[in-house]
Amino acid sequence: MAVIDVKPFHNDQLLLTVDNGEKRLFDVRPYLDKGVFRDLRDETVFRSVRVSFDSIAWRNQADIDPEGLYDYSVAYRLDLSGNQGPPRGELAP
Repeated sequence: MAVIDVKPFHNDQLLLTVDNGEKRLFDVRPYLDKGVFRDLRDETVFRSVRVSFDSIAWRNQADIDPEGLYDYSVAYRLDLSGNQGPPRGELAP
């Protein structure tokens, strides 16, 4: 599994696109009190996220491995009514 696109999303979440075409939401909030991830509380740093090799990284060198991103994210969908987000009943971890 490789991340091919990442976009900062609201509420400290990331919208990931993986190499199988799937879109997933990853919640960064559980990491924001840990080490280098504390810097991500700054919106400018958080929004600096980019694809790095097969995963993601921020300008402060924080990164998360692609398997962790996939395992701890939820499927993202856009339904015909225009609603966006994880499937009903699922919340990003």
